[in-house]
Amino acid sequence: MKENIRKFLDYFLLGVLSVLPILVVVQIVVLIERLLRDTFLSVHGYYENYWMTSFLFAITILLLIFLGYRIRHGKGKTYMVSLLESYLEKLPILSTVYRVSKKIIGIFSGEGQDKPREVVYVEYPKDGVWVPAYVTNQKDELYVLYVPTSPNPTSGFTVMVHESKIVKSTMTFEEASSFVISVGVDFAKLEDAAAKLIQ
Repeated sequence: MKENIRKFLDYFLLGVLSVLPILVVVQIVVLIERLLRDTFLSVHGYYENYWMTSFLFAITILLLIFLGYRIRHGKGKTYMVSLLESYLEKLPILSTVYRVSKKIIGIFSGEGQDKPREVVYVEYPKDGVWVPAYVTNQKDELYVLYVPTSPNPTSGFTVMVHESKIVKSTMTFEEASSFVISVGVDFAKLEDAAAKLIQ
C-alpha cells in the first residue's frame, strides 16, 4: 500500500514538473494580457468608442516600433522623448528613480553601452563557491558586480571586488540569465567554466 502511494506521488510530482514551465509562460502571457486589457478598458472608458481606443493603441504600437527602430539603428531618440527625459531629469525625486532605472535597463538591453556587457565568475558568498555575476561598473581594478540569485535573477546582491578576485567568462548576459533561471540546468558554457575554475 505504501509502495503504491509513493509511486502515485512520484508520478504526480513528475506530472507537475513537466507542466510547470508551460504554466510559467502562461502566467506571463496572462499578466501581459490583463495589463493590456485594463489599459484598453480605462482608455475606452474615457472615449467610450472602441474604434477610437483601437486607433490610439495602434498609433502607440507604431510609435514604439518607430522608436525602437531609431534606437537600434543608432539614430537616437525622437525629439519628444528627449524633451520628456530632460524634464524628468530635473525633478528632485523622480530624476533619481528615472536615472537608476534607465541605467539598469541599459545594462541588460545593451542600449547606450560604450563597451560590451560582461559576465564574470566570482567567489561568493565564500571562497571556493563560484557564481556568475554581471559587471555593472568598473573603475581601474575595482569591479562592481551584480550577483543574481536563482531562480529569480532580479533578486541578488551588489558587491565590489578587486580584479584579482574575478575570473573572466565567455558567457553572454542571456546565457548567464538562462543559467540562473534554470538553476544551473541550462549551462551553455559548462566546459569553459570547468576549465577556468577547476585548477
